[in-house]
Amino acid sequence: MSPSRSPRLVIRVLAFSFVAIVGVLAAVFVVFAWQARSRFTALVTTSLETSQQRFGEVEARRQRERLVQVAMLVENPTLKATIDTYHSERDDDEANEQLVGTVQGELGKMQRAMGVPVLAVTDASGRIVAAVGPLADEWTAGTVVAPRLWLRPDPIDAVVARGTRTYLATVVPLVLHLDVVGEFVLAAPLDDDYARALAADAHADVAVLYGGTVIGASVPARIRAALERATLADRGAVLLDGDEYVVQRLSAVDGAAVYALGSIGAATRTTLTEAAAALALVGLGAVLLAAVGSIWLARTLARPIDELTTTVARMARERKFDRDLVRAGAVRELDELTDVFNALRASVTAAEAESEATYLGVIGTLAAALDARDRYTAGHSERVAELSVTIGRQLGLHDHDLDTLRIGALLHDIGKIGVPDAVLRKPGRLTDEEFAQIELHPTIGATILKPLRFLPEVITIVELHHEQPDGSGYPLGLAGD
Repeated sequence: MSPSRSPRLVIRVLAFSFVAIVGVLAAVFVVFAWQARSRFTALVTTSLETSQQRFGEVEARRQRERLVQVAMLVENPTLKATIDTYHSERDDDEANEQLVGTVQGELGKMQRAMGVPVLAVTDASGRIVAAVGPLADEWTAGTVVAPRLWLRPDPIDAVVARGTRTYLATVVPLVLHLDVVGEFVLAAPLDDDYARALAADAHADVAVLYGGTVIGASVPARIRAALERATLADRGAVLLDGDEYVVQRLSAVDGAAVYALGSIGAATRTTLTEAAAALALVGLGAVLLAAVGSIWLARTLARPIDELTTTVARMARERKFDRDLVRAGAVRELDELTDVFNALRASVTAAEAESEATYLGVIGTLAAALDARDRYTAGHSERVAELSVTIGRQLGLHDHDLDTLRIGALLHDIGKIGVPDAVLRKPGRLTDEEFAQIELHPTIGATILKPLRFLPEVITIVELHHEQPDGSGYPLGLAGD
């Protein structure tokens, strides 16, 4: 398994830049979100207070309009006369039927002019005499609206449950001869249409609750259900279906309360979505800018480092430390590292040269001592070295090769150290066994020099200096070129 490689400098710089930018943007977004929520809470609260004021003004105008409509009802001479007669002759069923028809007709004219959903009239017992309007089917004649609970000299607003609907009714007393003999009822259903109309006037979502039940709202069904489970104050924050809302009670009539609602979460989400988009755009630009800068910076650092490491690796591989590294001039620390390496290389080179000189001196001394063992071969190594170098120059060898040739010639017989003096210095002809011992000296010489790794070519010369092109040489019997 190959060792894992560390990420390159450019990757590290890019990763750091990206993490830093994302961290800063995330922190900005969190702070902005916190401030936005606080500000929107105050803003929504202020908006609902404004909505309450606006709603009060609208309701005052509507109240004035209803009073005008009520005045039209009360002062209608035909209707007053008919109700007076109905009140006087209430025991005459035949006459009452005609009177009800007259009341129905007059109410119809007024309802069409006023546009109210329901216009009804009751007798003194709260029983409906007649009702007209689009929703009059739920106001059946003869049924009791309320058992004289409203009989009072002034108009009032009340909540009335009829059929499947709950109505907001304006009840106007019908006074004849200083006696309240019945009521006029102007009714509109408290439903979603009513809530949406109020929401348009208040510029906020509206919910109408009656007896803890939402009977009309301009909000989604899930918020309606959450409203019925929540405890609502006149004003304050409430959590509805996981979203924070500010609520403001706009009005309350006979147990029915109208609330304005403002979603802090919705307002904040919209702003945060826009802010997130803006921050994302800024972040993208920052990342691109950081990427360009990081790549430039990383390359400025990485290219000299790569060149330095490549050069050092090549020098180590070739074992050639004969020249200094060139300073890149990009980064001061890298130049200092280059200087340190050059100083170290010079020290190592000097130490190696000194070691080689020492080894060669020792070996030269040994060679000289070897030549001194036999007067016949005295000075032989020096003469071979001079002749070899002279021939090498004629062949056009380079200085390095001439040095190798000279050292090899000086040491070519170093292996004779392992040959006994009796054989080496024998004055007569050698026997086959003795000559076999002589033939071992190239191998012995290579073995002696093998630990000296800086002399590989010299070792080859020492080991093979008795080989012949015709294959008659030793120790390997090589032939040919």
